[in-house]
Amino acid sequence: MQIISLLIIYQLPDINNVYGLALMPSFLLRPTISGKVQRALVVALAASLALAGCGRRGPQPDAASAGVASKPNSAMTVTATQVLEEPITRSVEATGSVQPWQEVIIGPEVGGYRVSAVLVDVGSVVHRGQALVKLSAEMLNAEVNSRRAALRSAEARAVNADAALRRGQAIATSGALSAANLDQLAADQVAARAAVETAKADLATSELRLKYTDVTSPDDGVVTSRLVSVGQVAQAGGEMLRLLRQGRVEWRAEVPESLLGQLKAGQDVSLTGSDGSRIAGKVRTVAPTISVANRTALVYVDINSGNARPGMFASGSIDIGQGNAVQVPVASVVVQDGYSYVFVVGENDVVSRRLVVPGGLHGGKMEITQGLKAGERVAVKGAGFLKDRDTVKVVS
Repeated sequence: MQIISLLIIYQLPDINNVYGLALMPSFLLRPTISGKVQRALVVALAASLALAGCGRRGPQPDAASAGVASKPNSAMTVTATQVLEEPITRSVEATGSVQPWQEVIIGPEVGGYRVSAVLVDVGSVVHRGQALVKLSAEMLNAEVNSRRAALRSAEARAVNADAALRRGQAIATSGALSAANLDQLAADQVAARAAVETAKADLATSELRLKYTDVTSPDDGVVTSRLVSVGQVAQAGGEMLRLLRQGRVEWRAEVPESLLGQLKAGQDVSLTGSDGSRIAGKVRTVAPTISVANRTALVYVDINSGNARPGMFASGSIDIGQGNAVQVPVASVVVQDGYSYVFVVGENDVVSRRLVVPGGLHGGKMEITQGLKAGERVAVKGAGFLKDRDTVKVVS
């Protein structure tokens, strides 16, 4: 403290010397110390401070910070499994919509008559020949009666013509009837018989039109649409109902052209509906053409069971054969930057990231077509948090 006070006296301006003198101890202010001694003490003090400043160290980290920096990174805990080669059923995955196998548009064959009754509605199950819609038949009944009367009149004229011809032939040998008159009688007979045939045809036409006032089902099936109402005037050929023939539906799957060579008729198909229901089916045929818009072809699959309805969306798996495949749990495959990777656990529990080519899904496992071989170990739980060359702690 005494030396510091002396330095202040030496460095401060004169205006502050008074304060410095007040701080100095009395022995330094005594006149017995000469000016040369005072200057020597100042020089020594300056040298001491310079040495002290050179030896001073910068700020030191606290113990907690030093401990964190020196502590090595802890290993991440993961689960691992051994890669196995197992027998699987190979399949082609596809999506598509359920469509009617055949949908029939039902309409009347006669027009201009009022609808008197509609006997079915949407969802009705019908059978071949069953009446679906009835048209008003009063006018056609009257027409049929008129045709029948015309037929009886024609038949009467034909009988009279036959009799006249027989009489003419009987007297023609006596010379009482000329040959021209006999020819006329024969022509009248032919005309009368033709009139009978015409009357019969007209009657048959009217009876057929009367029959068509009952609009019937052309096949067994289910009514899927109804556009007809009682009281409207039907037009010939106009749509009244739609019928799903035999209640059959089919799944039309869109399959990439590169996979079409593996598909053929008769292969089993397993569908999954939007509600998670499972539906069985079988490939009926593969379309002979490919869409230029998306490079896919339609595969027609007959649906054998389930509650599939036309218009519903479904994903499906088409079985194409048996074989062995390298499989890993789906959780072990990590997708990064559009590529699939797995983390292979090596020596000293150090993982290495490896590029793989995935195949199809089989239950909770994914087939790996390239990049892995049986016997290797891959990280499963926690694989999504790993980096290449990480050290891990494997737990069961």
